Amino acid sequence: MTTPVQHPGDLADLVERARSLAAAGRRRVLGIAGAPGSGKGTVAEKLLRELGPAAVVVPMDGFHLAGAELRRLGRQDRKGAPDTFDAAGYVALLRRIREPDGNTVYAPQFHREVEESYAGAIAVPPEVPLVITEGNYLLLDEGPWAHVRGLLDEAWFLAPPDDEREARLVRRHIEYGKTPEQAREWVRRTDSRNAALIAPTRARADLVITADPA
Repeated sequence: MTTPVQHPGDLADLVERARSLAAAGRRRVLGIAGAPGSGKGTVAEKLLRELGPAAVVVPMDGFHLAGAELRRLGRQDRKGAPDTFDAAGYVALLRRIREPDGNTVYAPQFHREVEESYAGAIAVPPEVPLVITEGNYLLLDEGPWAHVRGLLDEAWFLAPPDDEREARLVRRHIEYGKTPEQAREWVRRTDSRNAALIAPTRARADLVITADPA
C-alpha cells in the first residue's frame, strides 16, 4: 500500500483530478471518505457542479437500514455505525455501477428530513463516465466494507480539524430537529465513536485532504 498524498484542499486541483478520471474512456468510480461532518457531501456536490453531465453522485447513506429494522435490531441509538447499513447491498450496487452493461443503474437516496431512504431515487445512465460515491466507511477493512476499496479507481479522505468537524455536526443535528443538548450528546455518544473507527482508514486513501476545499 502506498502512502497517501497530503493535499491542502485546493478545489480547482481536485476538480481537475476528477475531470481526468471522467476523461479516462471508461466508467470510473471516485470515492470520498471521512468521518461524520468532514464535508464529504459538500465536496461531492462541488465536483458535480463543475463536471455537470460527466458525473453522478451516489452517496453511501442510501444504504441506511430503515428505522423499523433498526428498532427490531435494538440499534436505533447507534444509527450511523457500520452495522446499521446494508453494506453488502452497497457493494453490489458499486459492482453494477462499474459494469452497467449498457443499462441505467438506480441507487437509493437517504432523506435526512425523514431519516429514511427512497429506493431507485438516483439514476446512473450508462453514458456517464464518472460516478462519485461518498460515505464514512468506504475505506473500512472489515466485513462487506472491505470490498469497497477495490471497486474505487481513486479514493480521497477528508480530514479537516476535529473542532470544525464536530461544530458542523452539532449545527446539522440542530437543523434537523434536535435540541442543542441532544445534538451535542449525539455527537459525543455516536458520531465521535464512528469517527474514531474511521480515522485509521485514511491510510488506504490516495489523497488525504486536510482543509475544506474552496
